[in-house]
Amino acid sequence: MTAPTLHEPAVRTIDQLIEAVCTGSYGPDPAQERIALAFTTAQAVRHAGRSSGYRNEVLSLRLDAAVGSCAVEPGALPAAALDDCVGASVAELLAHPMLPVRVAALDAYLSRVRPHTPDHGARPYALPAGSSLHRSRARARAVVDLLPVTGIRRVLVIGVVNSLLEQLRERGAGYVPCDLKGGTTEWGEPVRTDALAELEHCDAVLASGMTLGNGTFQPLLDHAGATGKPLVMFAQTGSAVLPRFLGAGVSAVSAEPYPFFWLDGGPGVIHRYGGTR
Repeated sequence: MTAPTLHEPAVRTIDQLIEAVCTGSYGPDPAQERIALAFTTAQAVRHAGRSSGYRNEVLSLRLDAAVGSCAVEPGALPAAALDDCVGASVAELLAHPMLPVRVAALDAYLSRVRPHTPDHGARPYALPAGSSLHRSRARARAVVDLLPVTGIRRVLVIGVVNSLLEQLRERGAGYVPCDLKGGTTEWGEPVRTDALAELEHCDAVLASGMTLGNGTFQPLLDHAGATGKPLVMFAQTGSAVLPRFLGAGVSAVSAEPYPFFWLDGGPGVIHRYGGTR
């Protein structure tokens, strides 16, 4: 399928994207757009049959029919952040001192003006109903399919998700797991904590949208833009933000806006941009 030609402002940093939003390049004045609802979602998961689990916490902001999100370290978000957000304008939150608030506000605004629809370049991908592990594996197939079929020997995976690693193993692709939390994978492999140190040793990067919220996205984008290496983003955080960087370093995006696939067992959909399949 040929993606439609979109006329998007050329941006190479989050700050440039925020400036483009604030100067009206995406339509509605963000000073007139107000957040109606702010909430957090906390998750602890250990899939059946897996030896380890993890915790997540996500800040979400409701703007009209859209919801924008940004993951934070569990317990790191002060309760006052929700009070700061609700009733505030998008423009005010784009200048908030907390980066996750700025990212969530930017995601909410872009989710409203650039929803995940085919006329904005998105390709829907159906996720089946089932257990959390069943759905996690289905999502992993959708994400890994966005990598090039050939020419990839070693993938840097930033934000370790065991189902993604499982997919790479099944396809015979090498990988380097990396996560700021460290630890080991389901298969006992050490998880590296310095992603930038591994970039030169990998042919492609598979990275979580959480890199937007912890400030580590820009070096990945710069490296991919300079080298031409595939940079595939899987995003609950900033799902509407990351497609704006297609062609500027990001090669493909798996966008997963709220409600996230792990919240229930019913059928769902994610939205894919770019890639070769």
